[in-house]
Amino acid sequence: MSGGVFIRFGRGDPWAPRTLLLRFVINLAGLFLASEIVPGIHINDAPSLVAGTAIFAIVNLLLRPLATFVSWCLIVATFGLFSLVINGVLLEVTAWAAGQLGLGFTVDGFWSALLGALVISIVSLVATIVVRTEARTF
Repeated sequence: MSGGVFIRFGRGDPWAPRTLLLRFVINLAGLFLASEIVPGIHINDAPSLVAGTAIFAIVNLLLRPLATFVSWCLIVATFGLFSLVINGVLLEVTAWAAGQLGLGFTVDGFWSALLGALVISIVSLVATIVVRTEARTF
């Protein structure tokens, strides 16, 4: 028996506070790692990271469905790879909104945003696999 995290993403309420908090922490880790790995992503301090993660969550909640709907043909034609471009654009929108609020969260350009989105996606994928594995072994 494992003493790990017991949260299931696939079942139950996706709006449960524990699930939302876990997703927030995963996105926070992904943004932090992206700022450390990708040269064009800069996060100055911890409050900017937390606020940037919150903005990223709001941008994803509001704009991702619209962007996916508008570009579904490209997503299908590229076997889902265009989703990474959408993620990069949403990361740029997050950086723009953070800049409007005076936060120390910047993305230098599209390629930095695309690489940052790739890092965030990989962190999210790995974390989701780990959490699901922990939930199954419990």
